[in-house]
Amino acid sequence: MQGRGRVALVLGVGALLVGIGAALFYARAGLTLSHYDARAHLVVARRIIDSLTPGWQQVGAVWLPLPHLVNMLPVQVDLLYRTGASAVAISVLSTGVASWAIAALILRATGSRSGATAAVALFVLNPDVLYLQSTPMTEPLLFATTAASLALIADWIMRGAARWPHAAGGMLAAACLTRYEAWPITGCAVALSAAVLLRRGTLPGRAVVATIELASWPTLVIGLFLINSRWTVGAWFVSAGFFVPENTAALGHPLVAWHQVREGLYHVSGTGLVWSAYAGAALVVLTWIRSRERAPLALLLALAGAAALPWSAYMQGHPFRIRYDVPLVAACAALAGAGVSLLASRIRPLAATALIAVA
Repeated sequence: MQGRGRVALVLGVGALLVGIGAALFYARAGLTLSHYDARAHLVVARRIIDSLTPGWQQVGAVWLPLPHLVNMLPVQVDLLYRTGASAVAISVLSTGVASWAIAALILRATGSRSGATAAVALFVLNPDVLYLQSTPMTEPLLFATTAASLALIADWIMRGAARWPHAAGGMLAAACLTRYEAWPITGCAVALSAAVLLRRGTLPGRAVVATIELASWPTLVIGLFLINSRWTVGAWFVSAGFFVPENTAALGHPLVAWHQVREGLYHVSGTGLVWSAYAGAALVVLTWIRSRERAPLALLLALAGAAALPWSAYMQGHPFRIRYDVPLVAACAALAGAGVSLLASRIRPLAATALIAVA
């Protein structure tokens, strides 16, 4: 078990080094703050303290607060504020944490180094992931908190789920305060936790109690956010008014909206990775049916819940944004790597190498 932990740590550090190199590359190209949201996140974090009316109300009620609160103090330094360096450091570190967590879960459930390596490589070598983690954008922190949540849930379940899941629940809460994609991911993670607990032989009553304990953390912080929204802008949840519903093709058409999500994913990941993820997901489900020990691997399916947000947004006429599909790259990478880990041991290295080359 200690050896597996070291492998996950090495993969996480490797991803961190790749992320640092990418951040330096994009900084030299002058692209760190090229996205208007990248600059806006810095402004929100800075104005909590440095503004005409400083205070918690400056966090607002549209963007979730954690990324701005984490960067609130560093951006009071002009150099870090004007360059975005502190926010980029958070993004790069988040990529390393996400890579470690995905690898740790796969290694804990299967012991496959090839599968863990494939998952991390497919994730961290994706150009879109590398660009976002080189900016002050909030997606990298989403990757870190959701992946770490799943790894901690798996560890909690494999230890018997006898105690309150403070670490796993707290990390889910952090994810739910980072980006809205985490909300459906959290719902899926809680449901899958119940399924994994039952598959591992936990009594139904105890599984229900354990699931409620896990869900209490994100439920609490979402409730607090809604109260803050009501207090700040007078609405429990701001779902309109911040975009023009110009996506008329998908407006009110779920199939068209789903096609747009799917099209965006193919553009940012490539066909090879998507279909490898489909195969990996099928193997993960089959393994949940056949093996109690490896059942926690099914938790990785929760990452696909990120698709719910752009799908819902497009149905409301939100403009198409290819960036909204990048969280699904993490899901595809994790599921493809999980699929590799479930193959026969003698072909795992070859399959991992071929998958990375194709993707």
